[in-house]
Amino acid sequence: MSWLDRVGDRAEELKRARSLMESSRSAEACLIFERVLGSTDDPYSRAEALLQRLSAILNLGRTAEYTRAVEQAFDAARDLPEPYLHGHLHALAALAAQNQGALDRCVTHLVRGARALGSIGHPDRETAWGWHDLAMAYSYLGFHGYALNAIERARRLGLAVGIPEETFAAPGIRLRNAVALDHHGDSDGCLRVLRDVGGDLERFVAAGTADRLRPSSRAAYGYALARQAALGAATGRPATPELDPDRLLGNGGDSARTRDMRQLGAACLAIAAGRPAEALARLETVHVSAETLGAAEHARLSSLAHAGLGDHAAAHRADRYAFRLATQRNDRLRDVYVDGIAARIEHEEQRREAAHDAGEALTDPLTGLPNRRRLERYVAAMISRGERAVLGVVDLAGFRAVNAAHGRHCGDLVLQRLAGVVNRVMRRGDFVARYGGDEFVVVLPGAGMAEAGEVGRRISAAVAAEDWESVVPGTAVRVGVGFAEVSASAAGLREALERAFTGADRATVLAGTAVTR
Repeated sequence: MSWLDRVGDRAEELKRARSLMESSRSAEACLIFERVLGSTDDPYSRAEALLQRLSAILNLGRTAEYTRAVEQAFDAARDLPEPYLHGHLHALAALAAQNQGALDRCVTHLVRGARALGSIGHPDRETAWGWHDLAMAYSYLGFHGYALNAIERARRLGLAVGIPEETFAAPGIRLRNAVALDHHGDSDGCLRVLRDVGGDLERFVAAGTADRLRPSSRAAYGYALARQAALGAATGRPATPELDPDRLLGNGGDSARTRDMRQLGAACLAIAAGRPAEALARLETVHVSAETLGAAEHARLSSLAHAGLGDHAAAHRADRYAFRLATQRNDRLRDVYVDGIAARIEHEEQRREAAHDAGEALTDPLTGLPNRRRLERYVAAMISRGERAVLGVVDLAGFRAVNAAHGRHCGDLVLQRLAGVVNRVMRRGDFVARYGGDEFVVVLPGAGMAEAGEVGRRISAAVAAEDWESVVPGTAVRVGVGFAEVSASAAGLREALERAFTGADRATVLAGTAVTR
């Protein structure tokens, strides 16, 4: 029995909405999902509607709704033991996390999504779409090898259940692979991939099956052709209207990524037509997501336009900037990898310590950090050994406003993300705990106040760089950080905490780190 066979209410409407989604008409599909959710109590129907509604919201780029839509879908899926549902949901949640810049969450969802989809004993049409969306998430994150493997799996499953090859052609995956090569200086490799993408389109046109392509695929094919032209590899009129990049870009549906490609594609075509000034004027006015084709694509096109004008110094500057943007993503992925290993080791150490204190809770259930009781034991043991340290308080300012404007669930998400941010910037061997409410405590063994000040600046900078707008739109998230020394011969825990809290309050009021992203 397939997933949709279990949907007991409003099944025909949900199938209709799915069809609209496959035709890149997400806005219309979203209205149907809203109607179903307002009128059904069937758990399978609700789960299907919330899953597909999340997909539609992602397609439309409605970033302010991502967090709530993911939460609602997971709530609906929690009691339904369906591997397809959980696998597809994790794939979509990975896309949302990636768009929000939360790469650690994105990778976690990717792993869980692949495991769930891979455990399905009798794959069907829905499973194929799950692998398709997982491939998209891999691709946007820059895991191009994983993306190609996942889309090939989707294609094979789709063919087995009668889905045409063109449906899962997914040129966008290879397109992102191509531009990533160009961003890192391999323009020849980029052109080879782009020619392969264009060759697939020519094959579909020759076979008379190009009309089966999804609108989003048409936009990706159009951009691949336009990008080739911008690199000087294509000239003259297209052999047939089906190979006209301008026409392909104009028939890409209503997704946010298609709109981005349409705007950048117009700049590519202006460069190819020998109108670099027009291309630069276009690039100065467009605002596209860094996730569609990579953060470096805008700068790289600017470089090509400057080169077309003969301003090679400006072209070089733009190229250097594009390269820097491209490498930043790689650096962040490496950080996620290293942090993941560190978190796993720390988790194992905490688990072993907890085993010695069976029956006594030492971990905060919301953030997974040590709680106040464990902090007190840690500092007491350190003082008894005659060691010195600096104790810091990280105080989340304006937390009541967060709860009032967005509810306690979003407040919990802010606390969880703040815990992750603080943990991520600490030195090896430092101790982080949730003290209570919106307060966190850090312990820096063997450190002095100068080192503590540097740690405080890193915490403030990391909080300021976080994308809070996607979690609590319109509400500022800021912290104050205060420090005090603690040792057997100086202040004890209670006195040090009082001093640190006073410092955190002063930092919040006077300096703070007020940022709303």
